[in-house]
Amino acid sequence: MIASRENRKTRNRFLGGLGFTVAAAAATIAVSAQRAPQRVASHPDFQGLWTNGTLTPLTRPDDLKDKAVFTKEEAAEYERTGLQRTLKEIPPDDLAMGSDLNDTYLETSLLKVVPDRRTSLVVDPADGRLPPQLPQAQERNKARPKRDYDDPETLSLDERCLMGTTFGSSQLAPPMVPNLLAENYYQIVQTDNAVMIYTELVHDARVIRIGGVHPPAAIQKWLGDSIGRWEGDTLVVDTTNYTPKTHFRGSSEHMHVVERFTRVDARTIKYTATVEDPETWTRSWTVEVPFHATTTPILEYACHEGNRAIENFLRGARAEEKRKSQ
Repeated sequence: MIASRENRKTRNRFLGGLGFTVAAAAATIAVSAQRAPQRVASHPDFQGLWTNGTLTPLTRPDDLKDKAVFTKEEAAEYERTGLQRTLKEIPPDDLAMGSDLNDTYLETSLLKVVPDRRTSLVVDPADGRLPPQLPQAQERNKARPKRDYDDPETLSLDERCLMGTTFGSSQLAPPMVPNLLAENYYQIVQTDNAVMIYTELVHDARVIRIGGVHPPAAIQKWLGDSIGRWEGDTLVVDTTNYTPKTHFRGSSEHMHVVERFTRVDARTIKYTATVEDPETWTRSWTVEVPFHATTTPILEYACHEGNRAIENFLRGARAEEKRKSQ
């Protein structure tokens, strides 16, 4: 999402009311991603500030099932109506806590569809949809605890300020899928031995080791374990060792993701991720998302247990119980 500093600070305070953040403050990071591409040792330099914010959805919507690419006119209309479509995706319970949710906070009007005007970020399968889930995955996901505001263990990782996973997005854990409601800003720092990707949302950092092997499967990490290698000018990242707590759209801890980062020009990184999980989907699938250079600095992102939103939604729950008892 490409946003002004003041509006992002305002939106971060509002999203805290939804259980996502409390506040954002000014940043001190002054790295620019607009310089011409350099090289670190013998490899392309990915360092700088980037955003992957887009209105293009992960999967092709039902009403566009026969359309792989927008016309210019259709893309312009899709962008114009982005806010209304976003609001429809917000669960009623969350929307009720933000009745004044509008473009002042979301700045959806600044988001565009991807440059080639695809109607989905998923490029394989060709229908732009995720493959069907296996029966055992459906049963596993049905068995997960239902959302209960009186039991924080049942709330999403995003609501608990643990990871950026709002409404099926994945801020930093592979596959990286943009978030329609928050800050899709990143800083990349690179050395000969590692590449670090830092995300503004929930201030996570993923360190990709160049070379090496994954630890035993019993060692599980919130963001998975990422090992990189170079194939020409493309950084290929292999990630395994997920924890089941950080499942992506119902995935298991056996998910395996192969990402490819290719800097195609001074302002663009082509990002693709191929996902396979033999315990979740009937086949692998691939997503493609462009990262664009930005001069917008990373802002401090704070999210903590004293969030006043907890008080607000508990008050609302008690009022609802009282209403039902009358």
